[in-house]
Amino acid sequence: MARRKKRHSPEQIVKKLRDADAMLNAGRELSAVLQALEVSEQTYYRWRNQYGGMKSEEAKRLQQLEDENKRLKEIVADQQLDIKMLKHLAEGNW
Repeated sequence: MARRKKRHSPEQIVKKLRDADAMLNAGRELSAVLQALEVSEQTYYRWRNQYGGMKSEEAKRLQQLEDENKRLKEIVADQQLDIKMLKHLAEGNW
């Protein structure tokens, strides 16, 4: 049975991690917590490393910064391509 992939927002991830901590502190086993959260063990540990200890506002800000960084990298790549193209045309090798 194939699982449907879900994308979780940073706020949802932080909430699920908080819920997981509460369930684990209440004495539930990790496998039961992961089943309740509907995530794999690998996903849980990846989230724990990336978002552990964050508040939802901090996670949202992190996501915004990552998006902005991606956008700026695309701009730089486009500018480098334009520069290469102009140098090629200036050399007369076209």
